[in-house]
Amino acid sequence: MPPLLLPFGTAAHAGPSSLHSVPVEAQLLFIGAIFLGTLIINRFSIRIGIPAILGVLALGLMINIHVLDVSHAEVDNLHTFALALLLFYAGLKTDLKSIRGFLEYGLLLAVGGVAICTILLGISIYWLSSSTGTALAPGISETMPLGAAFLIAACLGSTDAGATLSVLRKVRGHIPRKVLQLLEFESALNDPSALIIFSIFLSLFIASNNTHDSFPSLAIAASSELLQKLGSGLLIGIAFGYISKLTIDSFVIDKEQLLIVAMSIALIDYGSSFFLGGSGFVSVYVTGAFMANLHYNDPELNHQSIQDVLLPFNTMTEISIFLLFGLLIHPADLAPCLPAGLAAAAALMLIARPISVVCFQSISPFNRRESVLIAWCGLRGAVPLALSFNVQEAISTYPSLEPLAAAQLAQNSQGIIFIVVILNLLFQGISIAPLCRALSAPTQPSSFG
Repeated sequence: MPPLLLPFGTAAHAGPSSLHSVPVEAQLLFIGAIFLGTLIINRFSIRIGIPAILGVLALGLMINIHVLDVSHAEVDNLHTFALALLLFYAGLKTDLKSIRGFLEYGLLLAVGGVAICTILLGISIYWLSSSTGTALAPGISETMPLGAAFLIAACLGSTDAGATLSVLRKVRGHIPRKVLQLLEFESALNDPSALIIFSIFLSLFIASNNTHDSFPSLAIAASSELLQKLGSGLLIGIAFGYISKLTIDSFVIDKEQLLIVAMSIALIDYGSSFFLGGSGFVSVYVTGAFMANLHYNDPELNHQSIQDVLLPFNTMTEISIFLLFGLLIHPADLAPCLPAGLAAAAALMLIARPISVVCFQSISPFNRRESVLIAWCGLRGAVPLALSFNVQEAISTYPSLEPLAAAQLAQNSQGIIFIVVILNLLFQGISIAPLCRALSAPTQPSSFG
């Protein structure tokens, strides 16, 4: 993936009060206080019915240190590590046995649903937004570049089961177990699906920027390179899945050692895939998925045990991404792209996500009430925010626009993604629990019937 950039030109604001001028003891005190604050804010977020990660994001925005002296490389490394760990954990959560009876529907919803949602949202953003994303301009007279619109949409393809399940905690008795299992499976599988679709659009976008050769030839070359990376990543992921089983069966003697195995396998897997020409993100997900569906010699040392030891790290990763965005993004920078962000959020929640669920209703084992809840549970989380760095970097070099306009569009594109995630977590997060109660009211609490 191309190098990641700081959001909204943050590094330009670094000054005398940068992080390097603060004693390390004060830094540790500050970091400790912030993470303790996230624990407190999590508790209050769940109590008022919003996803916990939205509360963390709000905490970062309230503190909003806009003078952090963080280099591009540091942000790049952080988000690469974060995405790799999130995808590895998503693979571990891809338990095929948990959705027996509706595996075909789950696969279609997680893969085809992401594609349909991305296309519909991309068309909506293209039709609604102005050329630089600063206003609403319905029609085709003054539109955002099509490639930029689809990059933004592809960024928002994956759902976050953690955010959904955190707000459903109070109403679990009103939700059929199979719906919860589907939501968790969909979220685990659509992370790599969204990443692959995003990579496809990014490759086509970069190819379209190259004016030296014809677009068809460049698109074919880009597609060939992408397929090679995906194929290599798949094979490497499978190999490391079996290596992890061999390691656990041969060397692990208690559960405490599983954390070392999991972190080591994930990091070696990602690094090996890079040097072997594959996609590291695909390989770590495939490794996690194989680990989740293999059998081990010791029944107490299995994928569920690995999930348990990795869960704190996965939670820490999500919290860190949201906290970093809140700390580095200046709220005033979001004002120009607020109309486009509102329109994109409405298109995602009211059009793209529901249609992507309805398209597969003919093979769905769920009734209409359950399908309504599934359609409304498409909360977005850390992955879209992490991918937004790549969107900003790619759009900032768009040759069809003047450099100033390209920079403005790049900044507003990341702002649109940020606004969509906030509004999605806020409005859908608050309304999910009441919707569950309303849908289950005429029937037994355990099912929508």
